[in-house]
Amino acid sequence: MRIDYHTHHVRCGHASGDLEEYVVKGIEIGLTQLGLSDHMPLLHVDPETYLPGMAMPMDELPRYVEEAFRLQQKYKDQIDIRVGLEGDYIEGWEKQIEEIIRAYPWDYVIGSVHFLGEWDITDYRQTDGWKERDAYAVYEQYYDAVVKACRTGFYDYIGHIDVIKRFGFKPDRNVEHLENMALEAVKAANMAIELNASGLRMPVQEMFPSRRMLEYALKLGIPVTLGSDAHQPERLAQYLDEASALLQDVGFTDLATFKVRNRQNVPIGFE
Repeated sequence: MRIDYHTHHVRCGHASGDLEEYVVKGIEIGLTQLGLSDHMPLLHVDPETYLPGMAMPMDELPRYVEEAFRLQQKYKDQIDIRVGLEGDYIEGWEKQIEEIIRAYPWDYVIGSVHFLGEWDITDYRQTDGWKERDAYAVYEQYYDAVVKACRTGFYDYIGHIDVIKRFGFKPDRNVEHLENMALEAVKAANMAIELNASGLRMPVQEMFPSRRMLEYALKLGIPVTLGSDAHQPERLAQYLDEASALLQDVGFTDLATFKVRNRQNVPIGFE
């Protein structure tokens, strides 16, 4: 079983390649399951005045879903396509997020925290935001948002749970208790997390989450899935061999997969 559940496409504004290019690439490299999971449209900032290329326009969302399910049928004899959404958690916008999630028959929804207010902590164009903030306070706010995302019941798993470290900005105080708090919230919500391999190509040069967090997730009995977070077709499944090896070294034997919002564990298949 070879899977990649985290991918982005041209509709989101900051990726290249259409959905079918990813499907064809997935078949070429021998994926068993391919998750299509583009970003939810922006809700809390004006896309006309905010930085360009943050997410798909709202009127593209139904087209994305329609195309994804069409491709699922077209290629059903060659690859198992799962149709998902990376649904940002934005505090104060829970009602609008829930409306989007309930409007479509997703196979899975990723709960990711990118925004703290109007600041996207994952955007390389916004790293100056760290200069005016205390790093520990940012980590506290971030992990508090992850906990609140878990409590909504909207999501099937948390994406790149420690992505706050992406650009290498870290407090001078230990944050393990914040990380553990987030993982405990995942467990309490009966959710999974992903091992997102894209961190290896980021300034932090470490997957999301860290090995320490994976070890605590295993101790808690939290299921884990795999995602490359590819934004170009050629990066599909990038570093997932290394991610699979890390999971097995930590002690995981299964991966979480999702269909019509139901989770099923399958043996780890990357080698």
